[in-house]
Amino acid sequence: MHSCDTPFGSLRLDRYPPTRNPTLQPFDAADLYLLQQLSPLPSSADRVLVINDQFGTIACALAMTGTAVVSWSDSHLAERALHNNLQHNQLPAPAVTFINSQQLPSGPFSRVLLRIPKSLALLEDQLSRLRPLLTADAVVIAGAMLKHLPPSAGDLLARYIGPYQASLAWKKARLLTARFDSSLAPALPQLATRYALSDDDAQLTNLPGVFSRERLDIGTRVMLPCIPRTEGPARIVDLGCGNGALGIQAALRNPEAQLSFIDESYAAVASARHNLSQACPGRDARFLVSDGLIDADTASADLVLCNPPFHQQQVIGDEIALRLFQQSRAALAPDGALLVVGNRHLGYHVKLKRFFGKVEQVGGDSKFVVLRASRLA
Repeated sequence: MHSCDTPFGSLRLDRYPPTRNPTLQPFDAADLYLLQQLSPLPSSADRVLVINDQFGTIACALAMTGTAVVSWSDSHLAERALHNNLQHNQLPAPAVTFINSQQLPSGPFSRVLLRIPKSLALLEDQLSRLRPLLTADAVVIAGAMLKHLPPSAGDLLARYIGPYQASLAWKKARLLTARFDSSLAPALPQLATRYALSDDDAQLTNLPGVFSRERLDIGTRVMLPCIPRTEGPARIVDLGCGNGALGIQAALRNPEAQLSFIDESYAAVASARHNLSQACPGRDARFLVSDGLIDADTASADLVLCNPPFHQQQVIGDEIALRLFQQSRAALAPDGALLVVGNRHLGYHVKLKRFFGKVEQVGGDSKFVVLRASRLA
């Protein structure tokens, strides 16, 4: 647990998922800089919209003031972090309304605090959908750490909101403050991308913010030929599904399989749902936005397919992958298996042996390796 002093009081905060690294905090200078710009709260701001609040720091700080806060995000992990941190600080859950990326908050809003996301496509999508929700005197304050601030973020603010001013740097953070310009008439952007799944006829559509939205990920491409054909209604899970490429390949090869697509990104699950409906019309499947298999029943899967992420936002590491490996071990049937792909240098063959009795290579190339891990040695 970390202590965070904000302009509105002190908070006790934690990251989600929990981390073993004590140097990783659930807030940074950009969060605090954004809060400073809203202190004191303007009397006209009955509600404040917070966008991309990774661990709920901004929303929790505003909730301490009694301000009605709406938090808009694509991340289910951020949603869990928000609810946990509200509880840590004895703040009522209704103090913050969470809205996922596939829905629209109910406007109007005069004050918006926005953490600039890593994906510029996601930022453009959010700004274009935000504009109709703003009042005539609305102010949008966008913030990021300098090393993560894309040069074109200001251009997008100017295009969709209005003229902006960049702040001085503070503790390696910077803010871009844009004021609503009613004379702008930006066209609605077409941000979804589309490409083929390997050599099959199936096409994959990708909503803004989805992993590997411009082209099929190399690791996924290496793993596709390794997805087995099974007989009967095997229970197959595409874990961290993204656009659903692995699960759709499994669906095409296993017409009787019971499929589940799971991701922490609302946009990813929406993309996977659309893509399966196009590739396999009428095919039933389960689509779940969740923290991996954390809520899965024991022995509820026969095969788990996973191309695990090696970062959470800008933090690179193997904790997310290890968490998915452990969850898969708990969810697999005794004779089930996890099929995973990763860069060779990540050493997944060693890490998987912490959880599985047998780990074998079933595919790969010069850069990637595909491993099959089973509970039985």
